[in-house]
Amino acid sequence: MQPGAFLRIPLEALLLAALLLALPGRPRRVVAAGAGLLLGLVVVVKIGDLGFYSSLGRPFDLVLDWTLLDDAFAFVAESIGRPAAIAIAVGVVLLLLSVPTLTALSTLRLSRLLVRHRTGATRVVASLVLVWALLAVFQARIVTGVLVADSNASAVVYEHVMEVHERITDRAAFETEVGRDPFRDVPGDQLLTALRGKNVLIAFVESYGRDAVSDPEFASVQRLLDEGAGRLQTAGFSSRSGFLTSPTVGGGSWLAHATLLSGLWIDNNQRHKSLLASDRFTLGDAFQSAGWRTVGVMPAVNQAWPEGQFYGYEQFYGGPDLGYQGPKFAFSPMPDQYAIHMFHQRELVGPRDRPVMAELALVSSHSPWTKVPSVVDWDDIDDGEVFRKGIIGTPTAQARTGYRHAVSYTLRTLISYLETYGDDDTVLVFVGDHQPAPVVTGDNPSPDVPIHLVAKDPAVLERIADWGWQEGLTPDADAPVWTMDSFRDRFLTTFGSAPARPQAQSR
Repeated sequence: MQPGAFLRIPLEALLLAALLLALPGRPRRVVAAGAGLLLGLVVVVKIGDLGFYSSLGRPFDLVLDWTLLDDAFAFVAESIGRPAAIAIAVGVVLLLLSVPTLTALSTLRLSRLLVRHRTGATRVVASLVLVWALLAVFQARIVTGVLVADSNASAVVYEHVMEVHERITDRAAFETEVGRDPFRDVPGDQLLTALRGKNVLIAFVESYGRDAVSDPEFASVQRLLDEGAGRLQTAGFSSRSGFLTSPTVGGGSWLAHATLLSGLWIDNNQRHKSLLASDRFTLGDAFQSAGWRTVGVMPAVNQAWPEGQFYGYEQFYGGPDLGYQGPKFAFSPMPDQYAIHMFHQRELVGPRDRPVMAELALVSSHSPWTKVPSVVDWDDIDDGEVFRKGIIGTPTAQARTGYRHAVSYTLRTLISYLETYGDDDTVLVFVGDHQPAPVVTGDNPSPDVPIHLVAKDPAVLERIADWGWQEGLTPDADAPVWTMDSFRDRFLTTFGSAPARPQAQSR
């Protein structure tokens, strides 16, 4: 968006001008109006691309991303209030309607000017075509990476058309992938045999990406993990860490959850919907089949969530089910510590006839990172009113600073939970769902996220010795990187009797 990037000669404009000069009256007006309308739609798509690159690190998907508008409205409403969200939504609708209309009217007006000054316009267009060709030959640039001889609009249209084609063909390919599942028919008594009697918690940490453990600006997060690993070791725990490549960046947490739990690469909403309509054998199904009580905890869900049945959860806790009465923290309806506390009290306190497997979707580190809770004494939590004290940050906090505080809070909470409640039968896997938005990471971030396994029982750690994961909670640049979809098969193979051992894949 540098000013110099706008100093370009668009080939499409030259070709359109030449065509308009060659056409007679009525056909010229039809072509001008149609071209202006198309140009307006391209502008709208480019604006969409800018927004999606800044928040999700990818372009706008013309087929699938319309469904995200509802989620975007909910996010804005939760973050800055419903009236402001409505005002923004109205502005977006007006933009979508006005841009194509105005560009069509502008192109019609310009076509009349071309005809009115036909001789001069013809000479200018011919000269510019020659200049464009020379600039293209010499790859002339004013701004690095931006050619003055421009044909970007055509490239944008081509890329999005090809994307539409890929979405259409991918549906059939994905249905074939869903049907290939080596674990679907494994008897329950052969699944997860090395974890019998253990309470297994799988915690997704919102926006916890590789940058949190590698960017020098987040050195305090890395120190927290190092110190936490030391404290856990003093308490008898051991930890191992690596990286997974997430299918998404900046948002779309549900895609990462589905990928890890299903063992399939779910990188768009079409695949996600197809997955939910299938009978894919998830990690939750595996634990349930092997005799565990399976639980889902998602404090950000505030309505019915039938997906819980697909993931194999016998018990599901959404936000309203957890009884929180304290303050709200930006997007997060409650602190992660409260959600973990309520899960523990309801599922792990008192006599139980079965061990528990739980998925915990932790959202205190969800953008916009403007208000972050403090960790409190677990005995003081009660209904959450205690969290009105010690709020970190203000609505004017910078994104990277707020992100650092928020991720640190959730990691500190998990470490504190293990120190307070962890025992010989506790196994905690916590993993990032995706990198934060490019406003934190910069452009073209790595899609990798840290993953950690913590347990007291040395037999659990011995089982994963051949994974190559590094000791402690701070994986460095040499730590193994698997694709997130390879985790399910590797986990089920390592901790039970299963089909031939799969290899973790890099993407």
